[in-house]
Amino acid sequence: MWWCNVPRSQKRRDKVVDPSRTGVKKKSQAKSRERRNPVTVREEPTWTRVDVICLLKLLLIRGQHSSSSFPSSSSSSSSSSSFFLFFSLHSSWFTGFCAMASLTDFVDFSSKPLLWSAATIAFNPIFWNIVARAEYRNHFLTRLFGGAYNGCYALAVTIFSLGILRDHVYQLALADQPFYAPVHQPIVGGVLFTVGSVLVLSSMWALGVTGTYLGDYFGILMDAPVTGFPFNVTGSPMYWGSTLNFLGVALYHGKVAGILLTAQVFVLYWFALGWEDPFTAEIYAKRERERAKKQGGKKQ
Repeated sequence: MWWCNVPRSQKRRDKVVDPSRTGVKKKSQAKSRERRNPVTVREEPTWTRVDVICLLKLLLIRGQHSSSSFPSSSSSSSSSSSFFLFFSLHSSWFTGFCAMASLTDFVDFSSKPLLWSAATIAFNPIFWNIVARAEYRNHFLTRLFGGAYNGCYALAVTIFSLGILRDHVYQLALADQPFYAPVHQPIVGGVLFTVGSVLVLSSMWALGVTGTYLGDYFGILMDAPVTGFPFNVTGSPMYWGSTLNFLGVALYHGKVAGILLTAQVFVLYWFALGWEDPFTAEIYAKRERERAKKQGGKKQ
């Protein structure tokens, strides 16, 4: 009973503690702290070899062609859907990118080169579609330059020059943007840029100047649709090859802003194909109707 007369502080000092029970208590306290404050470990988003292979497989889709040298709307929609599925569902990089805290931490939206780049990307397809349709209806370039071929060559030089300006402004925009290490994938970027360049250059070689630069709207029609490479790989090699070029440059420099501009390129080309394909198909369908009418008149 003498122990009851000892002060409380002395009781705490003299109390014998079982080491095994102390260890269990510490572990239980640590587990309770983890439950209250869970630690979230976020992996840095990276491109894997599977991502690259799937992107190339989804891009290089065999498209069905209409009577013109341009792809049908069904082939273009399948290609665009494949791009969307890749970036939204498959890629672990895209999932990690969406988990970032704030996009403004990686993109300087106040940068003037970025705004100019977005403007030039939007201007080019709008410009050549408006001018080409005006030429088809009014033939103003044919009259201005003294012939359909001269007018088509003049439009080709204009579109090519605007493309060089657009690419130059795009490079300036990337140089003015912050660097983000997980997006810096020089090998993947180089592969995508190479594939895109092959698609663009080979399609220009297969179509020629007038076939590439809207000669259909000048009345310069091809005798038969082009079915060889690269049109046996994808229905719209010019557009999707250019999109791959933009994406490859963005990954090579490690700039998130470049990926956003690539998305803009993709969306604009997607809508452009939906506008161009039916119109171009109607041009060739009209020629076939006129040919059939002439042949029917000769038989009579």
